[in-house]
Amino acid sequence: MKKIGIFLYLIIASMAPSIAQKNAAPQKQLRHVVMFSFKEGSTPAQIKAVKDAFAALPKKIPQIKSFEWGTNNSPENLAQGFTHCFFLSFASEKDRAAYLPHPDHKAFGQILKPILDKVLVFDYWTEN
Repeated sequence: MKKIGIFLYLIIASMAPSIAQKNAAPQKQLRHVVMFSFKEGSTPAQIKAVKDAFAALPKKIPQIKSFEWGTNNSPENLAQGFTHCFFLSFASEKDRAAYLPHPDHKAFGQILKPILDKVLVFDYWTEN
């Protein structure tokens, strides 16, 4: 009986941190959403170079907390020509302010510029 009590205690103790994490309020994050449409005639290789260059930024700019991207697949036909969406997260406005003029971000812009048709940028703080 004593062994079962100790075993149950160990199980409950090991679960406590995960229970506390579930009950803790999630931290707010600053989201930076960027959508692109590319000029007519842009080649798949040029678009891939843009995707690869953007995806490399989190390894070069430590202020980027998370990064993901994808292409539009909505059946609603409301994308207004935007085909690619990039989604970055920052811990603070200060981190975003460091990202925007960062030399690697500027270098990425030079890869993008020749084939960019339109860009839409939308930043927001997450709400719980």
